[in-house]
Amino acid sequence: MLQEASYLDWNDSFKILNKAYESGLFVLIIGPKGTGKTTLVRDFAKSKSVPLESINFSLRTRESHLVGTKTLNEGSIGFDEGILIKSMREGNILYLDELNSAEADVLLRLDEALDDRRQIVLKESTGEVVNAKEGWFVVATINPLTHVGTKELPPQLLSRFPVRIRLEYPPEEIELEIIKKYVSGSHQDSLKQGIKLANTLRQAAAVEELYYSPSLRESIAFGKMLDSGVTPKEAANIVFGNVYAQWGNVEYQKVSDIITSMFGN
Repeated sequence: MLQEASYLDWNDSFKILNKAYESGLFVLIIGPKGTGKTTLVRDFAKSKSVPLESINFSLRTRESHLVGTKTLNEGSIGFDEGILIKSMREGNILYLDELNSAEADVLLRLDEALDDRRQIVLKESTGEVVNAKEGWFVVATINPLTHVGTKELPPQLLSRFPVRIRLEYPPEEIELEIIKKYVSGSHQDSLKQGIKLANTLRQAAAVEELYYSPSLRESIAFGKMLDSGVTPKEAANIVFGNVYAQWGNVEYQKVSDIITSMFGN
């Protein structure tokens, strides 16, 4: 069984993260889903031997997830601190995933902690002023505004992340090396075809000819399906093709024709 693969640093993202970490500057990673943003951050935290606290933002994320909530235990009122407060106290690396999917009130509370003072007032509890431990480091990721559920970050919050990394899909030869980390079989030619298909679909989605752009996760899944004994064309249909059926037969047939042209009947 293959171990979890590490991030293949093809664009010097580790170097940028290291420089930002040494300088005490927070980092924003910008790129579509499935380009390795989370793997990059996890591996960076491991390289620093610093615990990683993470939260994935959505419309359901509340201030309480960040700051904490009051509790009642045997008649006594307590307070369970949220992930933001815990990371500030302990000086852990805080990973804010898909930050531009959060609601405005959540972003406003987060902004309080991220300014140059690195402090937040626990108005939900005792009113204590929590100061971040020296070395506290925050990395956030955002998806392009073309992704459903995303919105522009307020300028003042953007300014809290002065170091920005743009993470796109890697060149085909790099994507091949990434996939090989996850598969056990030798499928060189078929993997190359799968990557070409993924890039064809990505390019079509970029100009709005298709509704969906496949991620690196799907390229890896294609390789794993090959490992299981599925033929390349079957794997292409299962991983890349069938998802387009949700947008109707015309969209599905468009992609099916591309798959047939690349993998044959």
